[in-house]
Amino acid sequence: MKPLLRPALIGVSVLCLALALLGASEQTFWTLRAPRVAAGFTVGALLALAGLAMQVLLRNPLADPYVLGTSGGAAVGSVGALVLFGGYMWLGASLGALAAGALLMGLAPGALRGTASHHEDDASARLILTGAMIAAVLGALTTLLLALTPDNRLRGAIFWLVGDLSGAETPLWGAVMLVLFLAALQGKARSVDRLMLGSEAALLLGEPVAALRWMLLTLACVATASAVAVAGTIGFVGLVVPQALRFAGVRQVRDLSWMSALAGGTLLVLADSVARTVAWPLELPVGALMSLIGAPVFIWFLMRGAR
Repeated sequence: MKPLLRPALIGVSVLCLALALLGASEQTFWTLRAPRVAAGFTVGALLALAGLAMQVLLRNPLADPYVLGTSGGAAVGSVGALVLFGGYMWLGASLGALAAGALLMGLAPGALRGTASHHEDDASARLILTGAMIAAVLGALTTLLLALTPDNRLRGAIFWLVGDLSGAETPLWGAVMLVLFLAALQGKARSVDRLMLGSEAALLLGEPVAALRWMLLTLACVATASAVAVAGTIGFVGLVVPQALRFAGVRQVRDLSWMSALAGGTLLVLADSVARTVAWPLELPVGALMSLIGAPVFIWFLMRGAR
């Protein structure tokens, strides 16, 4: 890891957060701007950590938090809550994401217990395929629920599905989840580093492979649920941030965890500031802007990996 990377990342993050908070009156600062920046930072950090956990779990550097259908569960839960109760989308998103994670654990428990390196690719493939099928079913359910959504609520539902921070408040539960996630990765950093070598190597080194995989999947699902409950579905943060840090030379989970959280939070705050100002007085959904940024970066990662 380059010696200047840590101070540079901290300096850029502080600068971006300060710029995002400038230009507001005192009342606007405390009632709108500060809660929005706090929500954006927390959501971005949670998604980056969830992406890191999924990449370790699947041993695939191009995995992201939504690859196993968690976002589909959140979408079904949020739109279902809007149709049935006229609100409580945050609660529906949380329950839906957790239910999708539980369904995945129930349908593919064997994939989390891989005990030999020659079975690991099969285990990852089973997890990914199971998650993809769950996501496909949940996507169809979301489309059906959108067809049943009243016209006066449809715009809000669509903004939620593409990611939006305009109505976000200070996410206390998300902040608690972020601290717990960081503490778990820091406490198990050496074990997770060994898991990245492969299940056979981790077992030979005395690591409980199945327990570590269950922990990573559970933390990723809960973190994604917490993020979606605040801001809707926002993609590519969990893909871009950990992989960019690896390209910069960060390899150990002890550094990757806190740097991913800091960089992910900063990236989403910066993207939200651009979405809020680039078409003023109109406000763009930050999830759509992140997709415009993340998709080209994803293609670049694929091309770099091929070379």
